[in-house]
Amino acid sequence: MTYEMIAALMFASMVLALISGQLVFAGIGFVASAAALLLYGPGAMDLPFNQVFKLFNWYAMLTLPMFIYMGYILAESGIAEDLYRALHVWFGRFTGGLAIGTIFLMVIISAMNGLSVAGMAIGATIALPEMIRRGYDKVLISGVIQGGSSLGILIPPSVVLVLYGMIARQPVSKLWFAGVGPGLLMAALFILYIYVRVKLNPKLAPQLTDEELNMPLREKFALARAGIIPFAIFFFMTGLFVFGVTSLVESSAVGATTATLAALAKRRLNWPVLRDTALKTLNVSCMFMWLILAALAFGTVFDGLGAVKAVEFLFVQQWDLNPWTIIIMMQLSFIIMGMFLDDTAMLVIVAPLYIPLVKALDLGFDNQLIWYGILYTITCQIAYITPPFGYNLFLMRSLAPKEISLVDIYKSIWPFAAIMLFTIVMLMVFPQIALWLPEHMKVKG
Repeated sequence: MTYEMIAALMFASMVLALISGQLVFAGIGFVASAAALLLYGPGAMDLPFNQVFKLFNWYAMLTLPMFIYMGYILAESGIAEDLYRALHVWFGRFTGGLAIGTIFLMVIISAMNGLSVAGMAIGATIALPEMIRRGYDKVLISGVIQGGSSLGILIPPSVVLVLYGMIARQPVSKLWFAGVGPGLLMAALFILYIYVRVKLNPKLAPQLTDEELNMPLREKFALARAGIIPFAIFFFMTGLFVFGVTSLVESSAVGATTATLAALAKRRLNWPVLRDTALKTLNVSCMFMWLILAALAFGTVFDGLGAVKAVEFLFVQQWDLNPWTIIIMMQLSFIIMGMFLDDTAMLVIVAPLYIPLVKALDLGFDNQLIWYGILYTITCQIAYITPPFGYNLFLMRSLAPKEISLVDIYKSIWPFAAIMLFTIVMLMVFPQIALWLPEHMKVKG
């Protein structure tokens, strides 16, 4: 059997293991281990041993549990609820004000969290009931919360970008900065879409009455203070990192510490909260570590067979495809896989093939792997909200009240998915949307 046939058999076996319902890391790790034993014999036992040491030598790995902990502790502190009440007053007089305020809320939560699930939970439990009570269209509400929450994996401190950086061996700091421009652009496009749609059909989002918005000046100042804690967390975590005072790992520790102090200040920090937060952090962190370890092992065997060079030869030389045609084909495959798999599964499946291929392509600019990391992350956002197995779709169904049906949820996501696709096109035409900031920022290593 040729090496190309072995590589194809490995890839097919891995996909079959995932389709059969096996855990992602178990399916990929089993295929990698079995292939290594069959190809290299007993000497293959060194493979997982070496990959474990490689994993624990990555200093950036320390950021994962810190950011995951920060997200869970913030969810318990009530910060988001206070912040939404403030946004309710500040944006209530605008056309579609509560929906626009929800997008702003998602951006702020994303800048403190790095996980999509936190934004979804906060939006569905806090913003959704308020908009329903005030007569907002159910389909519009569902799309706003699902689209807005997906920003959590693009705007720093994105945990998905940390995972991509480890597997692609790219600086997480550059990936974070690369996510700022596209993330804010996408949020602005979401807001523009909401404004235009509600302007054309005001019945979708009734304006709030003066009675709902009028309140004593003392209460308004109290609500204004709700924005101080999120800004303080963001400044101490990201601001110190941007100005070169702290490194990436130090910044994650600062974020976890300030989030804990915020929970303490709100008198929400107790033993049950700490215990639940620690257990959830441990579970998610271990899952990510097993995934990275499986991806490293699979990639080592796959690359050792020369599969990457074979694919590069097939696409670039034998088929003579244009580099941009290859990129578009890769993105389409991501979108199709995203209908059935989550973001981490997609990454560990295609990383051994796509990442070296992107590095080998001549796209006409530097930092191609940084740029492609943003394309991959936006495609993950699309995967989160596209049927049949979009993660956010089912999470929304479990959190939404009965009056919002699964059909409403499915109908709501298409305008936001189209905006995400448009953002990908913009990044292909203008790569500097993602690359300008990381190329001009100097940070501490």
